[in-house]
Amino acid sequence: MMKLGDLAAALGTPCLGNPEVCITGVAEFETATEAQVALAIGPRREQLATSQAAAFIVAADTVTDADRGRYNLLPSAYPKVAFARAIQLLHVPSRLPEGIAPEACLAPDVIVGAEPTIGPRVVIGAGVRLGARVTIHPGVVIGRHVTIGDETTIFPNVTIYDGVRIGARCIVHAGAVIGADGFGYARDADGTHVKIPQIGTVVIEDDVEIGANSTVDRATLGETRIGRGTKIDNLVHIAHNCTIGEESLLAALVGLSGGVKIGRRVTLAGQVGANPQVEVGDGATIAGKAGITKSVPGGETYAGMPITTLREWKRERIYAARLPYRLPDIEARLTAVETRLASVLPMLAQSPAESEE
Repeated sequence: MMKLGDLAAALGTPCLGNPEVCITGVAEFETATEAQVALAIGPRREQLATSQAAAFIVAADTVTDADRGRYNLLPSAYPKVAFARAIQLLHVPSRLPEGIAPEACLAPDVIVGAEPTIGPRVVIGAGVRLGARVTIHPGVVIGRHVTIGDETTIFPNVTIYDGVRIGARCIVHAGAVIGADGFGYARDADGTHVKIPQIGTVVIEDDVEIGANSTVDRATLGETRIGRGTKIDNLVHIAHNCTIGEESLLAALVGLSGGVKIGRRVTLAGQVGANPQVEVGDGATIAGKAGITKSVPGGETYAGMPITTLREWKRERIYAARLPYRLPDIEARLTAVETRLASVLPMLAQSPAESEE
């Protein structure tokens, strides 16, 4: 619980209204009570009177003089960011370090930082180093010589293979697999698939979140790297030797082939696929279900399969949508041209002498 004025100060926003109002939490616009704050953007911005919320986080450029005397407002240039931080402040998950569960199995030389929580049925291999305040939920398996940074949380049934390095404040959700072999084979003369040993590793930098049942493969040689602050959704596959820059977003069912390089602050929407070795420049956005068949520069939005700029893709879609209505006319005209050609081609084929006769 905190006063509205204190919340505004913590969020770095003005407090328009009564700063003494007590705020107990954050709630949805429709269900918020007189002690909760709600987000009011888009259509909800015009519906403040229909909500029981004690205060509203709104876009700063939407505040009017009439609002000031009617509602408690926290105006922000980035209202969604302010809303997220309000949740962080008012709904702090309790973390009581529980130590190491008796059912956990740790190699004798594992180094465990201060205030750990290691649940039952956790298995940790030799040479592992865990930072301070690490939380490892039940059923996690961590291979040998893994490093995990401070305040990282590993949810149940995650598997982390040998030699993986994970930074601080990371979140790895249930069922994820980090560091499995990349899909590398060479075909022999008789057609046999010869496995190429995958002897590289995976490096996950600080503040990365990896969704449930996602997979990040180890490199054939060198490393597969996920840059600081990148957020990966559920059911995403990142193949061997990929590099993803800082602060990028990968939505569900993204699949990256081996050696793909994704720049900084790139957004890959759902079901995007990428061919091996392609590169995506900084700040690019790839629309859902697009196929990255070639490298593309940054600062642009792309769509389609094969990939093209969003502007060109829309132009193609408009033409394609019109085409079915024009097909009968095109077919009729083409038939008429073919018929006319068929009638004149014999004359054109005659020799000059035959024509004179």
